[in-house]
Amino acid sequence: MAQPDSKKIFFENLSGAGKAIAVLTSGGDAQGMNAAVRAVVRMGLYVGAKVYFIHEGYQGMVDGGENIREATWESVSSMLQVGGTVIGSARCKEFRTHEGRLKAAHNLVLRGITNLCVIGGDGSLTGANLFREEWSGLLGELVEQGVIDADAVQKYSALHIVGMVGSIDNDFCGTDMTIGTDSALHRIIEVVDAIMTTAQSHQRTFVLEVMGRHCGYLALVSALACGADWVLIPEMPPEDGWEDKMCQKLSATRSRGTRLNIIIVAEGANDRHGKPITSNYVKDLVVKCLGFDTRVTILGHVQRGGTPSAFDRILASRMGVEAVLALLETTANTPACVVSLCGNQSVRLPLMECVQMTQEVQKAMDEKRFEEAVKLRGRSFENNLKTYKLLAHRKPESELPHSNFNVAVLNVGAPAAGMNAAVRSAIRVGISEGHKMFAVSDGFEGFYKGQIKEIKWGDVGGWTGQGGSLLGTKRTLPAKHVDKIAEQMRENNINALLVIGGFEAFESLLQLYEARATYEELCIPMCMLPATISNNVPGTDLSIGADTALNAIVETCDRIKQSASGTKRRVFIIETMGGYCGYLASVGGLAAGADAAYIYEEPFDIRDLQANVEHLTEKMKTSIQRGLVLRNENCNENYTTDFIYQLYSEEGKGVFDSRKNVLGHMQQGGAPSPFDRNFGTKISAKAMQWVTKKLTETFRQGRVFANTEDSCCLLGMRRRALVFQPVVQLKEQTDFVHRIPKEQWWLKLRPLMKILAKYKTSYDVSDSGQLEHVVHNRPKESDASVAM
Repeated sequence: MAQPDSKKIFFENLSGAGKAIAVLTSGGDAQGMNAAVRAVVRMGLYVGAKVYFIHEGYQGMVDGGENIREATWESVSSMLQVGGTVIGSARCKEFRTHEGRLKAAHNLVLRGITNLCVIGGDGSLTGANLFREEWSGLLGELVEQGVIDADAVQKYSALHIVGMVGSIDNDFCGTDMTIGTDSALHRIIEVVDAIMTTAQSHQRTFVLEVMGRHCGYLALVSALACGADWVLIPEMPPEDGWEDKMCQKLSATRSRGTRLNIIIVAEGANDRHGKPITSNYVKDLVVKCLGFDTRVTILGHVQRGGTPSAFDRILASRMGVEAVLALLETTANTPACVVSLCGNQSVRLPLMECVQMTQEVQKAMDEKRFEEAVKLRGRSFENNLKTYKLLAHRKPESELPHSNFNVAVLNVGAPAAGMNAAVRSAIRVGISEGHKMFAVSDGFEGFYKGQIKEIKWGDVGGWTGQGGSLLGTKRTLPAKHVDKIAEQMRENNINALLVIGGFEAFESLLQLYEARATYEELCIPMCMLPATISNNVPGTDLSIGADTALNAIVETCDRIKQSASGTKRRVFIIETMGGYCGYLASVGGLAAGADAAYIYEEPFDIRDLQANVEHLTEKMKTSIQRGLVLRNENCNENYTTDFIYQLYSEEGKGVFDSRKNVLGHMQQGGAPSPFDRNFGTKISAKAMQWVTKKLTETFRQGRVFANTEDSCCLLGMRRRALVFQPVVQLKEQTDFVHRIPKEQWWLKLRPLMKILAKYKTSYDVSDSGQLEHVVHNRPKESDASVAM
């Protein structure tokens, strides 16, 4: 199988031999903590270090004894899909005292532990940093007391600390997403979707209270993801008189024919004078002012529970591996760091810089500097708030600019969850910018047949949570009908085009760009948003719909694995979609804890298959009861799912039996995940703002004329930024025969899956995080914030 360049193979240079790493979870639990613990243990063992669990957080470190136990490979099996933290977490008053930390230091030295991986919130990480700063002093005291000898001080002179933020509130500055946030959003959105059906039946208003005592992230993003009518968060208390404005908004929505209202309240919401705004206060207000039938639902600890989402499993696995790398590379002078996510990239940030900025947010809120508090929360939070305001609050007609531009929106290719959220966002932002918005049914097939009609603000209400494509979508490319398409553009006076779709959408834009030489009607700004479960579009790391498909795969894999619990040893061969792109198989494999994932991009032969079978046989004999093998549908025309199933069945005789499962179109259906709803909403808003800018730039002598490369773009997520890229320039980065980009970032995650499945493999650290500093205000153009 393809290996990374040997000069980048890290275990030749970074050995953990002779080192001891301890992992603990502290503070409130969060889904995904177990995935992080598993990754730390397996990566630590992989590099030759001894790894210890510290049970019950800092309390276990202070108490010592059986609370600090050596971890084995098998001890973290079957924990990837479990919510909470299996090693326990506890608040510990004793660790806050000097005597408590002295006991903890003694317990670590007894076992030779000088590397700590702490998974928790800012309080847990601040405590770890204090412990690190006091370390040499604590060892000196232990020598004076005669508990350890002077050699131990020399041998264990420095304590190294790496933090991972596990918190459902996403309240830690410096990272786009903390472990557990995405899963908490899943819980909230599941409840909101369920409540919407009953609210609609009875024409009710629902007030939902979500967690977030000091941070409104969950409230804000769930409001964005479900199209809530009003949201109340601690960072941005409403202006005085908000009660009347809210009631007017609810009343106006009802008068347009909507049968329900949703109001989301963060538990820490206050007004401008610091007075708490409770969910019951909001309910009483609605009943008193409007007489609407109103109910309150307090979600409470439901948000902390349940199985982690695919995003959290991948995030936690990546962070766990990164944390071990950071510990191996650290020196006595390296500051304690946090491994974090920025855009789609792992970064390392000084722990105390992040903690200080997190405290600055609270200070700004206490001092009523709310605008500043929002900015300090980071680009992701600020972007979410701007987008919510843009989409939720409709300006009166008199206040709207009048651009006289007509913009058409259409879906092309196979349906993907999140497409409707993107369409809704485009329509509403377009109307806010003063454009007349047109919806095209059934892609370019509908376009050339003239299925084009104006679409209004209220027409897209409730679209965010709908799966599939409400506009209708077809794979038809425009080349054969370009003359009729140009005619329809002329007849409807279309001045700009927004295409939301997969690889066919990319090919469509290329064809339209090339036809500009013949048809002047096509010389207009055109923008494409990638929306496909296969995630095979060039120019972007992520596509709308891929996260929902991953969650469907991971959920099914969990169920399939569970079906074999308590029975004899069994291996499941599971076929995923994706065309020739192995994204779903590879990333789904990482999130589901697969033993192997066969893909087209990494050629394999019968020897590789044989090695995989032998590897699984060995594991089955010694430890695991269930194996999971994923296969991309087009990975190899001869090694079919049936062939692999029969091979495993034959070779595993006497050790395990095999079962196969083709997931099929269930990967394409279902309600969009919170990630896809928000990703679709935000990139669509950004695309419409780009369209407005281009329309203004290219409007000359009474008409729009745009024929440059940069007026026909794809908006994609590239590492840390959202980037507009001319489709013509993406041609050379594309393998058109197999409909995939020539370079794909996620291939770097494949060795990670193999390491966590106990394979000896090479791991490329050229892309691992380097220590950076926390930036207060990032430049506007890098405003990616796609990790929601």
